[in-house]
Amino acid sequence: MKKLIKIEGMTCSACSSGLEKYLNKQEHILDAHVNLVMSTAEVEYEEPLTLDDIAEFVKEAGFESKGEYDPLEEEKENKYQKISFIIFAFLAIALIYISMGHMMKLPVIPILNMHHHPKIYSVTLLILTMIFLIYGWNIIKSGFKNLIHKTPNMDTLVSIGVLSSFLYSLFGTYMIMKGKMNYVNNLYYESSAIVIYFVKLGRFIDSLSKNKTKEAIKDLVTITPNKAMKMVNGKETIITLDMVKKGDILISKPGTKIAVDGTITNGSAHLDEAFITGESTPVKKEKGDKVVAGSINYDGYLEYKAEKIGKESTISNIVKMVLEATNSKVKIALLADKISSIFVPTVMIIAILSVIVNLLLHHSIHDTMNIFVSVLVVACPCSLGLATPLAVVVSEGICAKKGILIKSSETMELIQKVDTIVFDKTGTLTYGNLKFNRMYNYTEQPDHKILSKVCSIEEKSLHPISTAFKEYASSNELKYYEVTDFKNLDGLGIKGTIEEEEIYLGNEKLLDKLKIENSHKKDERELSKNACSIVYVVINKEIVALIGIRDSIRSETKSTISNLLKNNKKVIMLTGDNEKTAKIIAEKVGIKDIISNVLPKDKNEKIKELQQDNKIVMMVGDGINDAPSLATADIGVSLGNGTDIANNSSDVILLFDDLSKINELIQISNKTIRNIKQNLFWAFFYNALMIPIALGLLSKWKIILNPMIASLAMTLSSITVILNALRLRIICNDKENDYVWKKERKEDN
Repeated sequence: MKKLIKIEGMTCSACSSGLEKYLNKQEHILDAHVNLVMSTAEVEYEEPLTLDDIAEFVKEAGFESKGEYDPLEEEKENKYQKISFIIFAFLAIALIYISMGHMMKLPVIPILNMHHHPKIYSVTLLILTMIFLIYGWNIIKSGFKNLIHKTPNMDTLVSIGVLSSFLYSLFGTYMIMKGKMNYVNNLYYESSAIVIYFVKLGRFIDSLSKNKTKEAIKDLVTITPNKAMKMVNGKETIITLDMVKKGDILISKPGTKIAVDGTITNGSAHLDEAFITGESTPVKKEKGDKVVAGSINYDGYLEYKAEKIGKESTISNIVKMVLEATNSKVKIALLADKISSIFVPTVMIIAILSVIVNLLLHHSIHDTMNIFVSVLVVACPCSLGLATPLAVVVSEGICAKKGILIKSSETMELIQKVDTIVFDKTGTLTYGNLKFNRMYNYTEQPDHKILSKVCSIEEKSLHPISTAFKEYASSNELKYYEVTDFKNLDGLGIKGTIEEEEIYLGNEKLLDKLKIENSHKKDERELSKNACSIVYVVINKEIVALIGIRDSIRSETKSTISNLLKNNKKVIMLTGDNEKTAKIIAEKVGIKDIISNVLPKDKNEKIKELQQDNKIVMMVGDGINDAPSLATADIGVSLGNGTDIANNSSDVILLFDDLSKINELIQISNKTIRNIKQNLFWAFFYNALMIPIALGLLSKWKIILNPMIASLAMTLSSITVILNALRLRIICNDKENDYVWKKERKEDN
């Protein structure tokens, strides 16, 4: 059993990696992956565990479970949060003015003069700071909970720093009350308060930025309407989507959206399904046709039966797949998590050692306390934790909006390493819309009789080529014969018996199997010249006819292949068709490497052979007949209708059946990995630079930090990483030419 759970309280990679480790230690939890950006945990577990048990584990780890994740119920920005920041901004300014105004030569409020009224001054600062501590209590609580569970995180660093500063100041206030007025110079209340404010402000900015990364997912969710129209007691009634039940008859009028997946029971209309098929032209739908939630009704009245509702719908499956992909982790992210788990305890040790060294060197308590708190605050690994997941979520969202569904982040990372791309022919390089082209008849029987027998046997087959015969039989009103002893001959063809005649239909390998000599090479060549797949008709061990079935090449195939070749990708056609036909198609689309006459079961062996030559192989197929080879390849890409995605076993699904998306996919992968590396560099560079400054190692050159500036610097480092990740939204949507892409690849290498 696998569930995606909404988590509250995670703030950095140490949080997410700590929770992930804690969950994976629990009995009956098989696997757990925690996503910092999406604030989710994907947990695979077995009985007797329940969601309530998992929620308890999450609570024990210092976080809160909000139940099963539902993107339809994603929290919207809370106005109270914005108002609180404005109020606390004024309180922060007041606190700084009271405590530091005299340093900036500002007018001092007489009653709050630290020299004339130290008791009132210190108590005022104490009260204001207490308000900030209450405001940031969730940070302090989380910090110490994680420390207790031996998974210290950013909150732990902030909490220790803030409370150390506060408790020392509280001691100073106590001494002032006892009459020792010199302690008025050793109060650091403003550091505690302002650090909390900047941390909260940074998280607020983070949340706004993270929401930007989720926009593509939200756009997918909002494709479906919130309400539906249902006939109740003869009256059209508007109901909410959660009131719709399977089997309900719903109504769609011109200008409205289809509410749920279903089947039309009455009426006809043109529907815009561009969001799922990529086809901009509205499609005519009538009784018996399937409809997909979110489709726009242009011009007709429809009644349709609700079949897939809620989480079973096509859009829900797409959203689920995107969320699962963002929840998985690329290898580079696992490295960042590992570093973060070591980094936090290391920073705590450095901060403690700084106190010991400063005291041994007889430095003032004031300077020692400043260094201790600054080190803890400035080293918080927020930017490190955001570096990878933000880029992944942005790129996965971009791909989803482009109709490219990627099942895992590991796939996104591996795509940019692909050097060999293998294409199936029928239904991939071509449309798979097979048509009857021509027949050579070597008997005295009329053509229509031979074709009637062929169509009767093909009618029982599920092979794509059978559709051409079914369509031909329907268009020409051919008679169907009774077929007995039907059998599928894997990789060869089919057979059946009609009126005591044993009839075989298949490819050239069928002739070898039956040990029949082919004496019709000339006609075979003619059909091959026309790019026809050839069906040999054998009755009673004799070739009685050759039938040519022709497909049309996808409009985008040639340009897609050309772009891949320009960017140093090895492109191979892998097909079960005969070599002559395969060569003709390959020449037309620009492919030089061909592997033909391959049985479906042997295709994956060819993929393995390429992998044994140290090739990183992407296989592109139709997702059904090519399932074994798609699974064997390093990356399996299928062209498939969006309604089939729940059952699709490939790594990538091109919803729009558009081969040109492969080039876009590779470019997005290149740019995403480059962006992640940039983010990690800046995150590491920031910590490497700021910790020595916080320790006071550059004080000789008057470069120093205090806790307030440290907290601001920490916030700015996170914002830098966030903005760089969001930059992907621009660069991945640029229609850059191939030369630019090629140039970038060379620079990366």
